[in-house]
Amino acid sequence: MATNGPVYGNYNKAVEVTKSDTVNIPGPRPLTDALYVGTAGVVACVFQDGSVVNFTAVAGAILPVAIKRVNSANTVPTLMVALYHV
Repeated sequence: MATNGPVYGNYNKAVEVTKSDTVNIPGPRPLTDALYVGTAGVVACVFQDGSVVNFTAVAGAILPVAIKRVNSANTVPTLMVALYHV
């Protein structure tokens, strides 16, 4: 689904995220549309250019980030799910 900006809600594809410092999320596209975070804590998000930004998330948060990976280093939360519009 092509958009001119972020689209929130109504995701129709979800992929379980396994934290890794080397393996990208095996989704239908290289980048997510958002990330669901099941438990609270810092999430180390890796963007397309390889930059890493640490977000502090509350339990049940949906972060509207286009990322390729969640690093294991510095990431506390579990039960993370990559969300997509496909």
